[in-house]
Order: sequence, then C-alpha cells, then structure tokens
Amino acid sequence: MKTTQKLLVVLATALMLLTSTGCNKLLARDHLNKGVQAYKNAKYELAIDHFQKAVSLDPTLINARLYLATAFAQQYIPGADTPDNNRMGEQAIDQYKQVLQVDPKNINSIKGIAYLYLQMKKFDLAKDFYKKASEADPNDPEPYYSVAVIDWTQTYQPRQEERAKLGMKPDDSLAAKDKKVCATVKEKNTANVQEGIDNLNKALQLRPDYDDAMAYLNLMYRERADIQCDDPAARAADLKTADDWVDKTMATKKAKAEKQPGTGIVMDQNK
Repeated sequence: MKTTQKLLVVLATALMLLTSTGCNKLLARDHLNKGVQAYKNAKYELAIDHFQKAVSLDPTLINARLYLATAFAQQYIPGADTPDNNRMGEQAIDQYKQVLQVDPKNINSIKGIAYLYLQMKKFDLAKDFYKKASEADPNDPEPYYSVAVIDWTQTYQPRQEERAKLGMKPDDSLAAKDKKVCATVKEKNTANVQEGIDNLNKALQLRPDYDDAMAYLNLMYRERADIQCDDPAARAADLKTADDWVDKTMATKKAKAEKQPGTGIVMDQNK
C-alpha cells in the first residue's frame, strides 16, 4: 500500500512538472509574439522586456534569444562610448553567442556579432566573425567584402599617420620621400592589403555587379601602390589598376541606375 502511495505521489509530481513546463512554454511564446509586435512598432524597451521574459520562461526558445539580441543591437548607438551604450552592445553579443552555443552555424548570430564588433571598432574580433560567416555560408559575398573593409581600415590609418608626420601631399610617393618609413609600413600592411584584395575578388566572383567591392578594390590597390617601396613600375601599375576599378565602379553604378524604374527616356505621349 505504501509503495502504491509513493508511486502515486511521484506520478502526480511528474504530471505537475510537465504541466508547469507546458504552461511556461506557452507563456514564453505569448511574450515572444508580444515582443515581436512591440519591436515592429519601434517600442524597443518594451520588446526587450517581453523577449527577456520569453527567454526566462523557455531558455530553449532560440527565436526569442535572436529577437532579444536584435533588440539590444537596435538600441546600441555606434560611436557613443558610454557605459550604458557599451553594455547594450555587449548584451546583444552575449545573446547572439548563447544562440551559437545551441546552433553554432546560425548565420544571423554570427553576422550580428561581427557587425557589432565592427561598430565598436574591435576590428580583429569583427574580422574573425566575418570569416566565420564565410565558413558558414561560402556563397554570401558580403562577409568577404566586410573583411576587406576592415583590412583597408587597418592599413589606411597607420599609413596616413606616417605620411602626415613626413608632411606629404596626397600624390607624393612614400618611397620617394622616405624609404625606411616605406619599408616599415610595407612590413606592417602587406598581409592585410593582400587579404583585402583576395576577399574583394572573391566577393566579385559571387556578385559580379558588386560596385561597393569594386570601389574598395580601387582603395586597396592604392594602398598597395604606396608600399611598392623599391619598384616604381609596380607602383605605377597598381595606380593604373586602381583607376581602372574607379571606371568599372562608375560604369556599374550607371548600368544599375538605368535599370531602375523611371530612369529611362520618357516619350511625350501628346506628340
């Protein structure tokens, strides 16, 4: 008899737990739906509150974490270096990372983290996650492009700082001005310059009319031209290639504009 009573107690407890779990999952989905509605209405703080409740009620609800991360990211203001703003960005990254613990190839989380690190100017971390995005989706040209943008940022700034110290004009050759400085900048920048060029070419293979990638190829070849320290012919060739990419960029933008509705020639219907 006692054994039967104990069994009934165990079964009743299990049933209560199952019922409670089921209710929590339903409540979590309700908060998720309310959060989505608030997010669509740009009520981000209210959305965050609903998404946090959804995650608390059902930690396995991936969409709730994704929306929570996105809502935090929406509140983050790039360039505003304040504790509250930085915390908002870090909270978004934390939620994206928790999604990746369950789904390591979740492309939205990977790209979300990469973008936030880029806005925070944590360039090496941003580059790492954009590379992970390329691994997760090799046919997406945008992560390749984003890696190249970071490469250009990391090479352009130090090179310009050295040129400014030497009082150089925009068209001056760094090699002609100071070969020692040129060699130092070349050693620091060469790997990033080549990585940038390679990634932009990959992006264009995947999207041949990617005019933003073309524009950055122009910039990357100018970076390479200025560190051709002992080869004036190579410098001239890189500058020529850069100019060619300017022309290709303009031609591609023009072709895209002509394809847009309302940009063609309109005939006068009264004649």
